[in-house]
Amino acid sequence: MIQIKNAAELQKMRKACAISAAALKAGGEAIEPGITTAEIDKIIYDFIVRHGARPNFLHLYGFPATACISVNDTVIHGIPNKQQQIRPGDIVSIDTGCKIDGFNGDNACTYACGKLDLEAQRLLDVTKESLHRGIEMACGGNRVGDIGHAVQSYVEENGFSVVRTFVGHGVGKELHEDPEVPNFGNAGRGPRLVPGMCIAIEPMVCQYKYAVKTLKDGWTVKTCDGGLAAHFEHTMAITTAGAEVLTHGWEEPGWTL
Repeated sequence: MIQIKNAAELQKMRKACAISAAALKAGGEAIEPGITTAEIDKIIYDFIVRHGARPNFLHLYGFPATACISVNDTVIHGIPNKQQQIRPGDIVSIDTGCKIDGFNGDNACTYACGKLDLEAQRLLDVTKESLHRGIEMACGGNRVGDIGHAVQSYVEENGFSVVRTFVGHGVGKELHEDPEVPNFGNAGRGPRLVPGMCIAIEPMVCQYKYAVKTLKDGWTVKTCDGGLAAHFEHTMAITTAGAEVLTHGWEEPGWTL
């Protein structure tokens, strides 16, 4: 069942999302050659706890960390560890969030470690822009399919592919709520977007084909063909005027909590 948030609940969502965005930004700013994914995860954990919130990924469905940190051909759900060091030229996707006052925030960004080759940089640019194309369609009266169609169309026009196995979702008292928000599909289909809905749009885009595989650890999702993958995500509230992006802070230079 899709949950509609009232004004007081939306204010709590803004708080959870602001902390989530600032925590993501702190993790991204820590990326440099030699840092481990476990060290990045600890930075994010400490930031969330210091601001009075709880890491909502930690132990969710058994996940063992505060953030999913996915490098290069890992699409999502990378498990931070002390052995994995970030190298120059890597692309690093961080997906994290927090819960405070009973409500959740969720966001993701793919960062570059140093200078990337042109194709890797184009993958990041296209994936991020596809998120914004989806956000443009996230207004009251439209349908969920309008979001997915906008994301998929832009990604495929640029020669990349959209993951089908994993999708966006509603966000609120639970981290994952109805409705599912695919990054593909047909315009005019799916649940109608209503003011007060809160959703996460999160394109997961592959350099080559969109087929993915989950490793034996039960979490790590990689591209089947070894191509790179990028992941960007915002949580937003639906209004009659468009989407209010609640996790805007991670992509705004100079923004602080």
